Amino acid sequence: MTTTIAVAGKGGVGKTTVAAMAIKYLAGTGRGAILAIDADPSSNLNMVLGLGLEWTVGDIREGMLSKVKESITAGGAAMGGLPGGVSKREYLDYEVRSSLSEGIEFDLIAMGRGEGPGCYCAVNHNLREVVDAIGSSYRYVVIDNEAGMEHLSRRTTRDVQHMLIVTDPTQRGVVAAERIGAMRHELDINIENAYLIVNRLQGEMPGALADRVAQLDFPLLGTIPQDPDIAEFEFTGRPLVEMDETSPVFSAVADMLGGVL
Repeated sequence: MTTTIAVAGKGGVGKTTVAAMAIKYLAGTGRGAILAIDADPSSNLNMVLGLGLEWTVGDIREGMLSKVKESITAGGAAMGGLPGGVSKREYLDYEVRSSLSEGIEFDLIAMGRGEGPGCYCAVNHNLREVVDAIGSSYRYVVIDNEAGMEHLSRRTTRDVQHMLIVTDPTQRGVVAAERIGAMRHELDINIENAYLIVNRLQGEMPGALADRVAQLDFPLLGTIPQDPDIAEFEFTGRPLVEMDETSPVFSAVADMLGGVL
């Protein structure tokens, strides 16, 4: 059975850092094969994981639509099919598997850019099925979402066992996290558990902030301290998964996940 972990939150709160630490924890505990899905159009999860990235699912989608248009213009495959009798699903399956960035302890699929002005409904449906079929062969799938959660059901049809909603230690951040958490009831997928993570906390949580967190309809899973080592990794471009296991950031995420997995 595949366990899916999705990381959400407004921009700039450290979602990708949390996703990277979650993947590092899962890999280090030998829990099985891990697939990372970068659902943020900026596609930088590969950098913190130390993996290359040649092309994204968005590139594949645009490439397939271009082939379909060429076929229609040439009077070729009926109903906008693909040359050579290849079905769209077969084409997408082959191309997405080819785009997989393979690591020693985890693999990565990057979703890439969003849709353009064309019609994408059927293509996106096929892509969800392809990505989910690939993910089903892994023990864990970790999804690093773009800001918010409204696009999650466009990326996957699978249920999410654990949603980690990340915020910075501000009232505005918690309000944004609350709104993101409310979206989970509107998605076409089932989210079994939702948790709040307060990132970049300096010292103890202020009482007023703790009171606001206590009002949410999903629990606080834990906090992550501010760590200057993160900035050093960002400056040098060194992958975050290379952080020492004694890092307070990694230790905090490991402790949190150890309590729910």
